[in-house]
Amino acid sequence: MTAPSRRSRTAATGAPSATKGPWRTGPISDALTPKTAVFCSGPLPSPAPPRLPAAWAMTLLALLRIGLTVAWLGAAPPAPARAGPRLHTARPRRALVRATGVVLIGFGLVVTTTDR
Repeated sequence: MTAPSRRSRTAATGAPSATKGPWRTGPISDALTPKTAVFCSGPLPSPAPPRLPAAWAMTLLALLRIGLTVAWLGAAPPAPARAGPRLHTARPRRALVRATGVVLIGFGLVVTTTDR
């Protein structure tokens, strides 16, 4: 009998997949979204240095975008996991509720006082 593949093993046991799974599917889904194509063809070329050839400028900007995506995907998930236990105490929770209330009231005031 052959051993089941990793995909079927994780689906059968309900255990999370290996750590490479999200790093493989995340960039693929990020690259294939329509907003990426619109962003890369619309506002992305505008800050390109004018003396660089277009191909090099787009390559440089695409590498910058890839680097920012990797940095974001590497920092965003662990941050709440580390901050979670500290945020579940009473004092930070009250501070977050107050800050959220102030922001929402501020948005409400801006909406009501702005002429349309």
